[in-house]
This record gives sequence, C-alpha cells and structure tokens, in this order.
Amino acid sequence: MSELRELAAYLQGICLEDIPENVVSAAKYCVLDSIGAAVGAAGYEEIPDIVRQVQSFSGDDAGNFASIWGHNRKSSVFQAILVNGIMGHALELDDVHTRSKTHIGAVVLPAAWTLAESTGAAGKELLEAVIAGYEVMVRIGKGFGVASHRQKGWHVTGTAGTFGAAASCAKLMKLNEEQTTSALGMAGTQSSGLWAFLEDGASCKKLHPARAAVNGFVAALMAKSGMTGPEHILDAKDGGLYQATSDSFDITEICRDLGTRYELLEMDKKPYPCCRSTHCAIDAILHLRSKHDVSAEDVESILVSTYDIGVKQCGTPNYPHTSTEAKFSTPYVVASALVKGKVELKQFSEKRINDDKLMKIAARIKVEEAEKFTNRYPDHWGCSIEVKLFNGHVFDHEVKDASGSVCNPLTNAQSETKFRELSAAQLGKEKSKTLMNVILNIDREKRVPSL
Repeated sequence: MSELRELAAYLQGICLEDIPENVVSAAKYCVLDSIGAAVGAAGYEEIPDIVRQVQSFSGDDAGNFASIWGHNRKSSVFQAILVNGIMGHALELDDVHTRSKTHIGAVVLPAAWTLAESTGAAGKELLEAVIAGYEVMVRIGKGFGVASHRQKGWHVTGTAGTFGAAASCAKLMKLNEEQTTSALGMAGTQSSGLWAFLEDGASCKKLHPARAAVNGFVAALMAKSGMTGPEHILDAKDGGLYQATSDSFDITEICRDLGTRYELLEMDKKPYPCCRSTHCAIDAILHLRSKHDVSAEDVESILVSTYDIGVKQCGTPNYPHTSTEAKFSTPYVVASALVKGKVELKQFSEKRINDDKLMKIAARIKVEEAEKFTNRYPDHWGCSIEVKLFNGHVFDHEVKDASGSVCNPLTNAQSETKFRELSAAQLGKEKSKTLMNVILNIDREKRVPSL
C-alpha cells in the first residue's frame, strides 16, 4: 500500500467521537486562531481591493455562495476560498507547525470552512475535516525535509498545503478511498510557492496558502468528478515531488504514528505579526529591556545568533522599505521592540518603518548563524542575543523556544484575547464574542455559519 493510499484509508476512518478530547479542544483553538487572524485582515493593505476585483468576476449570481470573511459579502466557493486564504496569512499571525515549517490554519480553514458553509455541513463535519487537513499537511511537510526544501527556495506552506486542503475537502465531500487517493495525487501536482518575494519585498506571500487552499479544493472536486490523480506523486522516479524539491526527503514521515500521534497538538500560535523566525529575537530583546532597563539610546551594538534558515530569511542587513521586508527583518523587529517595548501591527506601517530612530538602531544590529541553533532546528526555533551598551556593560539572553510555541504556549485566555482583538476591529465586540462562542462549540452547530 502506498503512503498516499494509507493516508486516504486513514481519512476514511476519522470520526469525532473517536478523537481524544484534548485533540478536539486543540482543534477548536486552531479554528479560533486561524479565523481571528483572517477576519482581522479584512481591511488590511490591498485586501479590500482584492475583494472588489474578485467580486467583479463572480458576482452574487455565481451559484454556490460562501462568505468572504469579515466583508458581509458572498461569492462563489472558488473565489471565497481564494480571498479567505489570502486574508488568513496576511497579518503573519496565523499558526505554525515548526517541525514541518508549515502555516496550516491559513490553508486548511479557508478551504474547509468555506466548503462546509456552502454545502450546509454540520460543525462536527467541519472539525473532522480540519483535523484531517492538519494531520495530512504536517506529515507531507515533514517528509519534504524542512531545511533542504527551504534552502532550494520552496515555501512548504504552499507545497504541502495543497495536500492539507485536499484532505479537508475530500473529507467534507465524503470521497471514498480511491477518490481521496486521487485527490491527494492531484493536490501534489499543483504544489507551488517560492521564496522569491523576499528579493524585492513583494507582498504576494499570502497568495501561497490561498492557492494551496483553492488547488486542494479543485483536486477534491476533480476526484469527485472522476478524474484520477497520480498515486505516486511523491515518490515517482520521473516527476516525484519529493525528489524534485529536496535533497533530504523522508517519505516514512508521512504515516509514522498515524492515528496515534496528533500533530495538531504541536501547533505554535503567534503573538507577533511577523515572520516566526524573528520571534525568538523579539522575546530576547524584550526580556533584556525589562530586566536591565535597557534603552535604545544606550545601545552600541546588538548581535543575534540563530539557526541558518533564520539568518537566510530574516538576517539581511539591508534596511526594509516595505511591510513585507520589515516583517522578515530581524534587525527591524528587534529595533522596534527595543524602542516600543512591544511588536504590533501598526509598527509595520510605511510611516513607522521610515522612522530615523529605528533606522539608526537597526544599523547596529547584526544577525549571524550559530551551529547549536542550526542543529536544533526545526525542532526548536531559538536564538541568543547580546547587547553591548556605550558604557561598556554587556547583557545577553538565550531563547530556546519563542513565546507561543508548544514548549512555551499561549494560554487559552491569551488565545481568546488575540481573537477578540483581531476580529472586533471588523465585527464589533458583541459579534466577535458571539463568533468566538460559536467556534469553541462548533461541534454542536447543525450547520457551519456564515462569517
């Protein structure tokens, strides 16, 4: 039996009554985190314009309707999944599975919730689809070989994401084992997503999970329609996805502990709206700022030592000029945290980025690789930071796991606060509170509600 077929067989048996209670609870908080991050982005940057453009091509007579989250509009399922997926990743506040380097909620939730809403599925069915999507996407992502896949320029949220979305949609469409196998195969042949956006600070990274969500939906839809997909999409000698995109893939990761180990329990929840690889440095500088009363004016230099991928993605000495560049700049976020004592969305506005004080401090910050952190990656995304003051004092601090990680998790109360703050900006406090209660009791809903 192939790995994909084994996954397909596993998906057939997922039933919420058989899932451990802590997994069901964790799934609800994954839904809460992902929906909050997406709804919070409804008015962010180019999102409103994207909604208007998409609406002009679909309209309100497109057939099956589904809500575009936070906009009081509906569109075709195809278009709604696309836009909801874009919103899910727009704020850089969506969840992360570190050992597979995947942002899962931004892919699985737009596909699963949108399809469930349009088909009248029950909340229980949605949760089953969410769990299916998370488990499949993590395992495919781990199989790529995180470091090698990334070093070749691939964005695993996009490449593994198609499988997660296909798994969720296959579950909701009630595909049989043969159809599900084909859906996963067709998901793989649509895998895409590259890190080239960092070259010039382009804002299209959020398109990767959105396309993965749409492509996974399309894969399931095609399989339901009778199209067949390659069962050996991962390991085919000619065109196998793993060998085409990685030098250190491990296909045995896919089915290891399947059904007994729930990777959904290993999700990081992000407290800061920027690349996860910058978070350990933010935690470190905030710790030193508080413990030693370090002020920006006193700092002569700062050295951040971290893993190789963290340096590659976020260690450039070039000062950022766009929001995307700033969110992937460790020097910028450390400087910003040092000055403000926190890192929040408004610190990535053009006006804030061009602050002369931040520019001067960021120029004193260097990011370099440390072998011990590279060796711990991707199990631990850590760093150390050394701050030298003009008066000769030197302070340092090491962060093995950033706040919000599995080893240093947000509490349920903190997750709820994050959701309320993000969603209330679009929905208002009362509707935000009502939606949170619906999500945390979604398995009791007879029908997945409109957002």
